[in-house]
Amino acid sequence: MTTSDWNAALYLNFGTERLRPALDLLAQVSSENPGLIYDLGCGPGNVTAFLKQRWPRARIIGVDSSADMLEKAATVGEDIEWQLGDLNTWQPEAPADLLYSNATLHWLDNHESLFPRLLTAVKPGGVMAVQIPNNFSEPSHTSIADTVRNGPWHERLKLFQREHPVKKMTEYYQILRPHVTSLNMWETIYHQQLDGEDPVVTWTMSTMLRPLLDQLNQAEGAMFIEDYRQRVRKAYPLQNDGKTILPFKRMFMVAVK
Repeated sequence: MTTSDWNAALYLNFGTERLRPALDLLAQVSSENPGLIYDLGCGPGNVTAFLKQRWPRARIIGVDSSADMLEKAATVGEDIEWQLGDLNTWQPEAPADLLYSNATLHWLDNHESLFPRLLTAVKPGGVMAVQIPNNFSEPSHTSIADTVRNGPWHERLKLFQREHPVKKMTEYYQILRPHVTSLNMWETIYHQQLDGEDPVVTWTMSTMLRPLLDQLNQAEGAMFIEDYRQRVRKAYPLQNDGKTILPFKRMFMVAVK
């Protein structure tokens, strides 16, 4: 498995489940007439389209590092701009009224410097709204670490593994509070009812498994997935109606500069 890009179609297998937290974040943004909005890590653009629907007069720019995601995003609606860019080094054309980022920043390191840097891209009185997955201590993610540690690929994969990519909520408070006038923070656990065979595997294959599988050949990838599959089947058993319940925790932050 050698692809280095994201797979938009695979990511959208659970489009409804992934969309809900994005809209929950959006519901807490009170900006009335933002002129310039950036959607950082816009992915396939389905959330960006909701930003445009809410603020049709705003200039909205979706930024993502994946060409495949942006190709899909270009089909979601008119009058939205798309940029290919690395958020590790991204700089805005102009300060934003709203910097929005859903399920992206956990892929980046050094949040103690990243978040203040992103805030410099926001106008005074503007908003930075962020949602970050925080399921890394749950079996959906610890089973990935267990599979890495207990396989012949350990030395190769340990450099690409992201076991603890997010901080505690209190740490984000300490990082953000000195730079903003108000800060709203909360966590939500979504008890997702997933359909299909081994849906937890399908869920993670489009996200946290992707950079690991990229390092393995086809045979190794199949072995890795089978090992991981057996672990998560025990953790998330099939319900009587054929569904699998995946509790998934997410962190939310809405900061007004």
